[in-house]
This record gives sequence, structure tokens and C-alpha cells, in this order.
Amino acid sequence: MAVGLLLLSPICAEYLIGYDQIISNPLDMLTGLLVLGPLYGTVAVLIREVARRTGRGWPTMVLLSAAFGLIQAGVIDQSLFNPDFVDEASWDDDRLPTYVAGLGVSVKHVVGFVGGHIIWSFCAPIGVVESCVPRIADRPWLGRVGITVMIVLYGLGALVIFKEHSKQFLATPAQFGTVGLFALGLAVAAFAIPRRFPRRGLDGRGVDGRGGGRVPPAWAVGCGAVVLMGAHQLSSPGWGGVALNVAALVLAGSALLWWSGRPDWGPAHVLAVCGAALVVNAALSFVVEPLGDTSPVVKYGANAVLMIVVLLLLGWARRRLRHITVRPLEGARPV
Repeated sequence: MAVGLLLLSPICAEYLIGYDQIISNPLDMLTGLLVLGPLYGTVAVLIREVARRTGRGWPTMVLLSAAFGLIQAGVIDQSLFNPDFVDEASWDDDRLPTYVAGLGVSVKHVVGFVGGHIIWSFCAPIGVVESCVPRIADRPWLGRVGITVMIVLYGLGALVIFKEHSKQFLATPAQFGTVGLFALGLAVAAFAIPRRFPRRGLDGRGVDGRGGGRVPPAWAVGCGAVVLMGAHQLSSPGWGGVALNVAALVLAGSALLWWSGRPDWGPAHVLAVCGAALVVNAALSFVVEPLGDTSPVVKYGANAVLMIVVLLLLGWARRRLRHITVRPLEGARPV
């Protein structure tokens, strides 16, 4: 389980949407996992492990994902601040319309990068992998040795990426400090959320309910998630696009918070939302123009292979869920 999440997280974060020229070199994609796995996968595993061990669930995982997303974009690769992070005109076209000189950041990049890490780097992979092993989805997967290994691997991966990007650009101490303070605040908030014990939680097994009421079927929830996540990914560079982006995220978050506390919300709904995230990026990969020079044949071939893998994975996860009956209310654990 942990190994599956260790691999799925970087694939969702970097490969699925196919923006990098590495998409045209399958061998480089495989070797790239040696760095991207420790950078992304270890974080996803640790976020999930901490939440499950402390009897917490998705609100905590989302906030921790936001904290790590900020650290990733603001400290490790410094893409939030580096004006020449990508040597392409499209980088400035995307960055400058909402650039705030006093802060040294593009608002679109803040929303896009942090939101992207929350959804695709961490939460969606966690939800899909947990759906593949529903009987132990709310239990810890690692012991002390496993957790220590994940921490060490993350430190090494983060150091490699930081040193590589710092050769050409280094953010200011004030920028590092600001990112650190916001990340710390998000981490504190993640554990300040009270644990409650109503009927079911965000994955249908624990607690976080708000009384009765029906929810849409899982397929409808998934379709809605596709629309809203697609709007998030396709928003234009200007302030109007940022407004649409934020509105889509707020609407999605509000709907999930409202529905997930109802008794009819279950593991199939979680898979529908997380699976929708994977499908959106896999579909967009066919229209995203990769950076640098790529072979169209290899690029579209890789896009097609990843799409097939995503569909097979989601189909298998849904099949696994069909054989699981949600535990009685008396035996529910917090999530």
C-alpha cells in the first residue's frame, strides 16, 4: 500500500498531465521516480500516516497537503519566486498578469501550485490507493522504521531538488520566512481541528457528520468534480481566471464539506472525487503542449498509456469497494 502511494503520488504530480519534455522519454520517466518518489510520494505517505495514527481524516490531510505544497513551491524548487524557473515565454505569459511586485509572486501561481499539490500531488493519490485496500484504509500502514525511512528519503529528495534549483536562483530570507510561517500555520491548524464522533467521516468510516440528508450518487459527484477541477486547470492567466479558479475550489470544497457529513456519503464518493482528479489531468495531457522539444508520437503514446493505467486502476479500486460493507456505527473510528 505504502509503496503504491509512493509511486502514484509523483506520477500524478509530474507525469500525468504531460507538461514536461520528459514525457517523450519513458526511460527518463522511470529513472525520474528515483528523485520524485522521495520528493512527493514520501510526503503523501507521511501525511496519510500522521492523519490515520492520530485518528484524524481528510480536513487534516488537506491542510497538511497545503503546508507541504507551500514548502515545495516556495522553498524546495522556489517556483513561486523564480521569474526564470522555466525558460519559455509561456512562463511569463502565465505569471505576469497577476504578478504582485511587493510580494514577488504571481497570485495565479500561488493558487495553481498550492492547489495542484493539494489535489494531485497528495490527496487524490491517497484517496485512490486507500480505495484499493478498503479493509485497512483507516489504519496505519507503517511502523517506526518505515516512517523513519520516509523522512530520510524526503530529506534527501528535497535536498537534491533544492541544490539543483538554487544554482540559478535563490529566494530572499524574507520569502523563505514568509513561506515557513504560512506552512507552520497550516500545520498547526491541521491538528487544531477538533475530532468529532458522529456517523461517518469523509471516507464513510469515521466521524465528521452533520445529521441526515441524502447526497448525490457517486457518479454524479465524480462528474461534478471533473467539471470543477477542469475549470481549476483551464483558468486563464488574468485576474478573471484567478477568480474562476478560486470559485471552483471553494465550490468544490464547500460541497464536499457539506455532503461528506451525511450518512449516505461513503467510500465510493471519495473514490469518485479522487478518481476525477486523475481523469482530468490524464485527459488534459492530450492538449497540453510539453516544454522543450518532444516527439509527438512518443508523447501521445505516453499520454494514452497513462490514461489506460488510470482507468484500469480506478476500475479495480471500484471493484474492491463493491466487496466491502461499511462497518456499523458503533464500531466506527474517527477519520
